[in-house]
Amino acid sequence: MNLVTRCPKCATAFRVLPAQLGARNGQVRCGKCNTVFDGIAALVDASDAPKVKEAASAPPLEEPLPEFLAEPAPPRRGPWPLLAALAALALIAQALLHFRSEIAASMPMARGPLEEACRMLACELRLPRQVKLLSIDSYEVRPDPQREGVIVLNAVIRNRAPFTQEYPALQLTLTDDANRELVSRAILPREYLEPALVSRGIEAGGEAAVTVHFDASRTRATGYELVLFYPS
Repeated sequence: MNLVTRCPKCATAFRVLPAQLGARNGQVRCGKCNTVFDGIAALVDASDAPKVKEAASAPPLEEPLPEFLAEPAPPRRGPWPLLAALAALALIAQALLHFRSEIAASMPMARGPLEEACRMLACELRLPRQVKLLSIDSYEVRPDPQREGVIVLNAVIRNRAPFTQEYPALQLTLTDDANRELVSRAILPREYLEPALVSRGIEAGGEAAVTVHFDASRTRATGYELVLFYPS
């Protein structure tokens, strides 16, 4: 709907739209004398506009609207929303890839899709390897009563994670009286377990008893240290 407003200074009449009047609380600028006025308060009856035009020798009602009244162009949306969405998807994909083993262990229904994704990405879906969720409940190192120079390591490893994990490797270090390292040996799961048990992993909350014989005949060790780790 077209409305007609009239400049209170020069009496020039203009056709305006309700949206244009509402854009700046009704304030408009006269296209002839540049006076700013309240276009709402200055509305006139459209039928009276020609009389106003004739009396004031104003330009015709059909003259172009001033630039002030032109509808603003819609803002252009740059690529940032799309880039932000892509970045979020990339982070989610990285998290899924990094924690794929934990997700597959805790959510069996996700194993199939994750295995398919690993086939496409040439990655491996193994059991989780969260060494911080493993603990050594007890262990001891003592001489083997049947073989001189041989020591026996007995230990109990517990999995405190809520999912099955790979069996860890053991790092046994023998030290002297000054706590200096004399000899160190890495013991892999296949050296202290049967192959069938190694592939199954340690169940959630489960434990594994370890017994390993170690040749210490060339050292005079008085101390020892046992650490769990996963080979890289």
